[in-house]
Amino acid sequence: MRAILTPEVAPISGVVLFRPGNELLWLFRHGRVVIETPSEAIQHLPSGLIPEADQPLEDDASMQAIFENERVIQRAGGLNGLDSWLERKFECQWEHNDWHSRDFTVMRHAPGSIRLCWGCDNQLREQTTERLAGIARQNLVQWLLERVNIELGFNSYHTLTLPEFCWWMVRNDLADLIPESVATKALRMKPESFSSVMRESDITPSLPATEILQEKAKKIVAVKVDPETPESFMLRPKRRRWVNEKYTRWVKSQQCSCCNNPADDPHHLIGHGQGGMGTKAHDLFVIPLCRAHHDELHADPVAFEAKHGDQLTLLFRVLDRALAIGVLA
Repeated sequence: MRAILTPEVAPISGVVLFRPGNELLWLFRHGRVVIETPSEAIQHLPSGLIPEADQPLEDDASMQAIFENERVIQRAGGLNGLDSWLERKFECQWEHNDWHSRDFTVMRHAPGSIRLCWGCDNQLREQTTERLAGIARQNLVQWLLERVNIELGFNSYHTLTLPEFCWWMVRNDLADLIPESVATKALRMKPESFSSVMRESDITPSLPATEILQEKAKKIVAVKVDPETPESFMLRPKRRRWVNEKYTRWVKSQQCSCCNNPADDPHHLIGHGQGGMGTKAHDLFVIPLCRAHHDELHADPVAFEAKHGDQLTLLFRVLDRALAIGVLA
């Protein structure tokens, strides 16, 4: 929080006085404060608390599912971080009582938390209402946008844009949570226009915005080499399976190895000593397949390989491409 205050200077004694008023005294209760000259952007504001920048993303209905997603909340610091943020507010957010206690607490209410005085907390602690949920949701969104601003190097007075928020999600491995509507706006893709008299052969389907975003957001998967693992010195070492969700997510975003349609599943190799009980193939041995060809392979692997090629050949092509474009390094 910041405020604009007019100083009273006593040059002989070397003392500077400020009169913040009762509503701003809490700014000075946390120890030291920073004093700086106001910038051009806020110089026209009257004395008092500087209002935070308006955040249009708060009112975007398509963003609500993202804001309330558990993974997004955890990446921003979790609900404990939200509670700590609310503890800086010395006001009760339940304005429907005539009397409020001077002591405050934080009450958890889905999807976030609410700042209440002790009196209102005793009254509302066991209640679950849409009005309380609205306050908790507003707190959650405001805290989340502030955290994203800070992590991107902005201050709380910066108006966060949709592409900036999506970049924060990409940085934090949350790109798979971005829905199609949000990805379309973030990439500034224009909706396809179709005429009622155009021929079907004239329609050129475009890739979904989420698929384009996933392709741009893919990360390099580093494969570590350890020539002296403990198991390498054992006569009968216990098998360790290599698991990497990032790589399987990338494979799933590729085209089907059989029909070049968008893949639905990362198929783990079966046969060739893989895929039996307790021997599921490593996440490195996966092939992108659409749902139809995935079902076809599991129904009859021999017939599938006779029709579409050996699984090892398909796997080699996937690994070769992953190495060639830097997905595996």
